[in-house]
Amino acid sequence: MEKKETNKKNYHNIEIKVEGKEWTDAVDKAFKDRVKKVEVDGFRKGKCPKNIYDKKFGQNYLIDAADLVIQDAYTKALKENDLVPVVQPEPNLKSLDENSVTFTFKIITKPEVKISKYRGLGVKPNEVKVTKEEIDHELGHLLERYEELVNKGDDATVENGDVAVIDFEGFKDGVPFEGGKGENYSLEIGSGSFIPGFEEQLIGMKSGDEKEIKVTFPEDYMEESLKGQDATFKVKVHEIKTKEKRELDEDFFFDLGIEGVNDEMSLRKEIEANIKANKDMEEENKYIDKLLEEVSKNVEVDIPEEMVNEEVERLFRRTEQQMAMQGISLDLYYQVTKSTEKDLKDQLEKEAYQNVLYRLMLEEIMNMEKIEVTESDAMEEAKRLAERYQMELDQFLNEFGGIEMVQYDQEMRKTIELLKELNK
Repeated sequence: MEKKETNKKNYHNIEIKVEGKEWTDAVDKAFKDRVKKVEVDGFRKGKCPKNIYDKKFGQNYLIDAADLVIQDAYTKALKENDLVPVVQPEPNLKSLDENSVTFTFKIITKPEVKISKYRGLGVKPNEVKVTKEEIDHELGHLLERYEELVNKGDDATVENGDVAVIDFEGFKDGVPFEGGKGENYSLEIGSGSFIPGFEEQLIGMKSGDEKEIKVTFPEDYMEESLKGQDATFKVKVHEIKTKEKRELDEDFFFDLGIEGVNDEMSLRKEIEANIKANKDMEEENKYIDKLLEEVSKNVEVDIPEEMVNEEVERLFRRTEQQMAMQGISLDLYYQVTKSTEKDLKDQLEKEAYQNVLYRLMLEEIMNMEKIEVTESDAMEEAKRLAERYQMELDQFLNEFGGIEMVQYDQEMRKTIELLKELNK
């Protein structure tokens, strides 16, 4: 294997040539795998000689042989040239024949990071306070959350804020349309969850009443065939329910089921503690962001475009997963926002650049401060996290990226904690 390396800052062009026994062994294996899959007149399946195969099919197995050697050759080249890539390189096939194969790689390594100052920056966290108004507000929400629905009776009529239990079926030009039918559906009047104009036309109806409701679908409705179209819904009201306000009584605290909370005073203390914990976490995140932003003002680094692009792709995949959890596909998102994949990736670029910058910056501080986490300490952390997420250790490590990623994550956390100490 021959190598030729050209360096320019943190961009390295490496040429890798594989020949000799390593290459001939790969070619023989690739040929044997290929010949098993073809039938040639006069020969048993898998027994066709190479010269006959070449005349009939060509040397298509050479590409397979190249695939067999590329990873090992690339790994050896990185080790021998003492390079650690920061982005996944794309191989380029320069030449290929029976005697050898030559690849070229553009290897991008970590850029040089210079930090002139990261101590004593005067960044302080804000003090967290919880007001009486915030506690009152949350207490009101809690009472609303535990409100009970009670039947208003047969003579009652639907009013705004009630929950009507209805059957409905939608028709366009007299024909039922897909997704327009429901039975015993609980609809809160005034929630705006149905087509504009639908809920308002239920007001005044009684249990057992039937009615035809005419509506017009919005121009931006998700279903293309219904955009801006008139429709008629046949509706029957089965039951009308109203929300019954809760009191801070024994039944409410029993339903709440919080240990040690059995009166208004203990509930207010519990609410205050929860609000403060959330505020503390939010303020901590803001403080760390502000601290990292201040440190970044003292950093000199030329970040390769490829690193940012790779981070954009990671954020793009994360966004896609988050949307999927909400039942939204990317195609639907593009349709509703009238945007494209490029628009979304352009929006993610600023965040991607900042993520890469902060990562490089923290890694440099980590090295300067000689922050390390042993493998045994990382393993203890992995066991703790696996137990917390109710996963087997091997499963957790596989999903987290291995023990090395646990080590790296702990080292980054320790670096951030040190930064906070250095800037108190």
